[in-house]
Amino acid sequence: MGSTLSMRLPARARTARATATGHAHAKAILLGEHAVVYGSPALAIPVHGLGVTARVRPSTGTRIDSELFTGPVAEAPARLQPVVTALRAAFDHHGGETGVDLRLRSEVPYERGLGSSAAVAAAVTRAVAALSNTDLDQDTLYELVQQAERVAHGNPSGLDARAVTSPGPIRFHSGNVAPVRVAEPLVFTLADSGASGSTSQSVAAVRARRAEAPRAVDAIISRLGELAESGAEDLTSGGALGDRMREAHDLLGRLGVSNTRLDDLVDAAHAAGSAGAKLTGGGQGGCIIALADSTEHATELSTALRESGAPRTWTTTVPAS
Repeated sequence: MGSTLSMRLPARARTARATATGHAHAKAILLGEHAVVYGSPALAIPVHGLGVTARVRPSTGTRIDSELFTGPVAEAPARLQPVVTALRAAFDHHGGETGVDLRLRSEVPYERGLGSSAAVAAAVTRAVAALSNTDLDQDTLYELVQQAERVAHGNPSGLDARAVTSPGPIRFHSGNVAPVRVAEPLVFTLADSGASGSTSQSVAAVRARRAEAPRAVDAIISRLGELAESGAEDLTSGGALGDRMREAHDLLGRLGVSNTRLDDLVDAAHAAGSAGAKLTGGGQGGCIIALADSTEHATELSTALRESGAPRTWTTTVPAS
């Protein structure tokens, strides 16, 4: 990697903006994680309360100012390489000669299955586009974010890159994305298990299990996909979403991606009245998501989950659409 990253701003933009900002939000997978890797559908929702903001301004060189690292881009550690890749991809899309100072602030917890790397990449990409007064369509934004996601996760399904920029729930299937209508507002409580979870390691573990027992694992993957399809119908017309979340967590446990900590939090959510709770994301750590009856019930769930050892909880609402 060279000592600088650079871009050429269109003439109309060279004096139009001194700084530009990009945003993206977290995501949670309701149903279909791991199955989506094998071509089955998945259902994801935005978590608007957890966001990433990227601010860029032209400079003679490129520097990063973040909670993980501050300094020249050439000295960025390996953990920041997805960010560097997002910058390079955005710069290459616009051409390159002028560096930028990038200030990055994220509320999305790292390695918790909430799409942190994709949200950061999307925010950076949007900021660079805004600096050049360029509008990015969703497909172009997706392709640029995916370049960073490949550095972060190896061979990502593309779900995160779509979900962190979607204003509402999406159904994702083999690279194709479609919005999902929501009949009635839904409230969820998310809880951090306190342990990081690596999506790439979890995916590799499921792949190894599938190599040992392909028939059993394929049956689980197929059922997880069916639950995602049914869950999308539940959002549109009302239905037993909680029951599907419960079954999905049990199936993910059979895939080996849950653990005692996640199971304990799921049990605590059920004991506190949640109709359904499950791990969300890659598993082996990270977060759970629990369906609440109301915002008041979500507060009760948060209290119960913290008492059960969750260091952090969040509430998110998916409005009717």
